[in-house]
Amino acid sequence: MDIKDIFLLLHPAIAVVIVYPLIGNVVSRSLQVRQRRQDLASVNRSKVSPAVGPEHVQLGRWLSGSVVGLALLGMGHELISKISEQTWNQEPFRVGFVALIFLSTIASLVLLYNARPKIWRAVFATLTSMGLILLGCQPEIFRRTNEWYVSHYYYGVAAALLMVVSLAMVQDIYQDKRNRWRMVHIVLNSFAVLLFVGQGFTGTRDLLEIPLSWQESFVYKCDFTNKTCP
Repeated sequence: MDIKDIFLLLHPAIAVVIVYPLIGNVVSRSLQVRQRRQDLASVNRSKVSPAVGPEHVQLGRWLSGSVVGLALLGMGHELISKISEQTWNQEPFRVGFVALIFLSTIASLVLLYNARPKIWRAVFATLTSMGLILLGCQPEIFRRTNEWYVSHYYYGVAAALLMVVSLAMVQDIYQDKRNRWRMVHIVLNSFAVLLFVGQGFTGTRDLLEIPLSWQESFVYKCDFTNKTCP
């Protein structure tokens, strides 16, 4: 494997080592939090530790940042590896704009983590989401738009956007006595779990389809429609 291939493996490696274990822990804590709330509502006591609530929030914050960071890493790798010298010469403004958007998205995510007033959380969540979308719209990004319903890109960006929304609303969940934000949180993140499952399948499929760098010149001569190679 060349250096290029090793960098390509960073995205799936981080997903396997960091993101998916976090997903399991967050889902586990969420079920424990639900069980504790049900116990307290019925018998005024619960065997579930009261620490599961803060742990769920902390792990959720780590998960949100990890998912957004992983999306940025994946898109950043594609942008850096596919932007050629010709693109630098012909579209210097777009290249500079993409670099600025990338850095601004990271900065917006950091500021979102530290924002407390609702208005600023909304602003930085919007800026982070817009950054992800604008980066994904660049022609270097492989989106599989003709098969969007099984696209690793669309699943990943949708999951990242849901994580941004969850990060922005976490304070509102505990301040809302009518539990409306809690229900929104449950619905959105239940859908996010399904997206993560889809990411596991589509990511594995895409790894099978991407050849090693020294194999590209041969593999890309193949007829993918008729599934034949010279």
